[in-house]
Amino acid sequence: MIRRGHGHFEELGTLNPRGIGHRRVRAFVPVRGLGQRSEPRPLLVMFDGQNVFGDSGSFAGGWHVHEAVDHFAHTRRAAAPIVVTIDHGGHARIDELAPFNDGSRGGGKLPKLMDAVVGDLLPRVEAQFELSGQRFVGGASLGGLASLYAHLTYPDVFAGALAMSPSLWFTRGRVSALLHRQASPWRSRIYLDCGGREGTGMWAPIETFAERLRRRGWTDSPARIEHRLMLRFDQRGKHHETAWRRRFPHALRFLLAR
Repeated sequence: MIRRGHGHFEELGTLNPRGIGHRRVRAFVPVRGLGQRSEPRPLLVMFDGQNVFGDSGSFAGGWHVHEAVDHFAHTRRAAAPIVVTIDHGGHARIDELAPFNDGSRGGGKLPKLMDAVVGDLLPRVEAQFELSGQRFVGGASLGGLASLYAHLTYPDVFAGALAMSPSLWFTRGRVSALLHRQASPWRSRIYLDCGGREGTGMWAPIETFAERLRRRGWTDSPARIEHRLMLRFDQRGKHHETAWRRRFPHALRFLLAR
């Protein structure tokens, strides 16, 4: 389906992680802007695919990422990313997007999901679209948590993470412990944010995680490109699709900035 002469959507079948089930996979392929014909296209893999594009199928409205990516393609010198989304499993969402089991709340199946993403999905996508650019991973809430885990666990696969309102409260510090154990990636961009109206307990673990990144060498300074960090506090933001939709374009510009 062509959208107003710009990018288009493609169905990519399903991803079938062991012990999880079939998950729908889609791609949005933006046009190439002026001066981008020979640039390698980056890839952005996003969780919670039902919420990433339009409102249909989303729990509370879509993020309209395709519109932001189209706009990026026409207004930026860098090539816009192909966005590949993986649907979540509804009632099984916590199990498959949380990297660690948290007792009665579930979790712990994300490593199996990521094995399928890295071993099956990425080779398929990169062969189909002839990709040679950097790969990034992104999401919001549990999807943001999953993105941080994916980047830290597969630093040679994903060059950065876009984590909006990541549910770091769920892990009780285990993602920070993972950061401590892992060698720093040679190149990394991490975007973190949180809304001021998301409720008690959301901001503090995100701010703490950002400080741990800084101690490991990540910096907010745009002058250094190897280990870049952006931490954004959205005073009026709620833990809601409308806030993530509003913040996504800014996060995308940070992730792909030269």
